[in-house]
Amino acid sequence: MHKFLRCVGFSKIKNRKELTALITACIQDATRRSYVSTEDDGMVAEFTRDFADDIGLAVCGEFDEEDKFIYEYYYPYLIPSGVSTEEDLNVERHAATISYEGVCNEPRVGVTLIFYLLNMIPYMKYENEKNFPIRGTTLSLSALSTKGQILMPIAKTEEEKEVARKKNNYRNKLINNARKGDDTAIESLTLDDMDIYTSISKKIRKNDVYSLVDSYFMPFGVECDHYSVLGEITATRKVTNRFTGEIVHIMRINCNDLEFDLGINEIDLLGEPAVGRRFKGNIWMQGQINYPDSKDNKGN
Repeated sequence: MHKFLRCVGFSKIKNRKELTALITACIQDATRRSYVSTEDDGMVAEFTRDFADDIGLAVCGEFDEEDKFIYEYYYPYLIPSGVSTEEDLNVERHAATISYEGVCNEPRVGVTLIFYLLNMIPYMKYENEKNFPIRGTTLSLSALSTKGQILMPIAKTEEEKEVARKKNNYRNKLINNARKGDDTAIESLTLDDMDIYTSISKKIRKNDVYSLVDSYFMPFGVECDHYSVLGEITATRKVTNRFTGEIVHIMRINCNDLEFDLGINEIDLLGEPAVGRRFKGNIWMQGQINYPDSKDNKGN
């Protein structure tokens, strides 16, 4: 059973029989069907079915010589709503299945950003046509969470928010320069980190950590596309899974100035989401590459 199946409203599926019926329904009544040929004259197919706005299940596999579809794997998804970054990225295939991970060196989060590629079929088509590298691509990110909680925001004046924005912009410039080998930028970042550590070490004795740390983004667990995040909610809405009736909260999260959509089942969320409040939880990061000449990035 996929751990994140509950994130799109399927928390009550408990056995293989129920799961098989769900996968069959996705294939027979798919919202979208995508196909691509492989180098060995095979054909990879992906059937996706939306069970509410922007959330659903994707079933992937191959057609054999008799044009019979052979199911290989499935995964839940949340279609992202906006562009998250324009940084360069690389894509690598998984060893065990025909699926892909994307890697993006996004300076705002401070770590190498790794995500599960949603629009696999368009990528494979570009790969077959040997069109890489492609200029002008952007990346839209989304995430699913099996457990999260809502925190109140840190009280700040408009002046303090503006100062924080300027500091973040300046730090991002330093990180970019440091990546290019600028010794002065590396030294400045090192001194800043030492100052922050000293300041927090003193304040943490009398203050709660979440009143000092506004947001964070860091790897979680052993899987490379899983993260622990704390970020501000900039938009929120509810959708209902038409198959099960379960409610899913979809939020737009700003984490270290990186924005992405996040989906979580209502039963797994502690607190009431609202714009300005913060979300804290562990996530599975997904991503969709937006190609400059593609109108539909899900690969119809």
